[in-house]
Amino acid sequence: MLQAQRRSRYFTSVSQGIARISIIMTLTPADIEEIAAQALAAIAAAIDLDALKEVRISHVGDRSAIAKANQALGSMEVSARAEFGKVIGKARGAINAAFESRQSALESERDARVLVEERVDVSIPAQRVPRGGLHPLTILTNEICDLFLGLGYRVAEGPELEAEWLNFDALNIPADHPARTMQDTFFIEPLDSHLVLRTHTSPVQMRTMLEEKPPIYVICPGRTYRADELDATHTPVFSQVEGLVIDKGITMADLKGTLDHFARSIFGPEVKTRLRPSFFPFTEPSAEVDFYFNGRWVEWGGCGMVNPKVLRAAGIDPDMYSGFAFGMGLERTLMVRHGITDMHDIVEGDIRFTQNFGSGIR
Repeated sequence: MLQAQRRSRYFTSVSQGIARISIIMTLTPADIEEIAAQALAAIAAAIDLDALKEVRISHVGDRSAIAKANQALGSMEVSARAEFGKVIGKARGAINAAFESRQSALESERDARVLVEERVDVSIPAQRVPRGGLHPLTILTNEICDLFLGLGYRVAEGPELEAEWLNFDALNIPADHPARTMQDTFFIEPLDSHLVLRTHTSPVQMRTMLEEKPPIYVICPGRTYRADELDATHTPVFSQVEGLVIDKGITMADLKGTLDHFARSIFGPEVKTRLRPSFFPFTEPSAEVDFYFNGRWVEWGGCGMVNPKVLRAAGIDPDMYSGFAFGMGLERTLMVRHGITDMHDIVEGDIRFTQNFGSGIR
């Protein structure tokens, strides 16, 4: 086996040697001149550096005809080798010199072109880089907070992971209320932890009443969670703003006046509001608030006088104090105000949508 491999390598080597001898024996000085002429023509015809790179492989590199002729010199008789080597050496020198000259010229052309194409005119005004901005929901929230801060309210915030008692029981929402089912509420496991993702920002109102004594004037913005599918008008994560006032002598007239001022500030001075009787466990009496905008009535949110049971749960005497509360969805407010028809535009984070609202930074 080993001897067979050695014989194979021997015959392969001999065959390659014979091939080299055959190559050199068939070449004449005129052939070398023809090889050089073809190489020089190809070099001169190269219009750019990429084309010149291909020429190098074909006519200058180790696989070119002139290189193979040079490699075969070792197989020639010593007497003929020197003379034929001079012919090949002269041809290779001419080819290499022409290649280097053409490469230098093409590199100079490229550099000159780059200077023109990438030229920067420092005398023209600089391009303005767009500033980062706030999301339109954040802009609207800040606007509403500024409005109520001007009325003497305070901005109150609370956790999004909330105790079930604060989210439901303290607000007079009984255990059998439909809103407490898993179809409407995200409960946190284990269920005996009695934690939920808050379904409204009303727990912030309860926390405020438990921590502070009247008079209380707060606005409560924040994110809330309900088990809704994302579609054109609904989203499982949405924003609310709620207001709470607890003081002596507060009436529905105070609520109506506050909502009128709120609506006109957000939608324009010509907007009208109306209250429709409704039911909410944490207010009594309760109402839906609508506003008239662009020729139609739009449902905006819920409101009412704070239920005495809620006041008692917070340790506030309902015989001494009364109050009102209201709550609106910020996505709905934004959609109506700016004519947005699809909730996806608000929640998907497309910068082309948010840029229409400016930076929101003053």
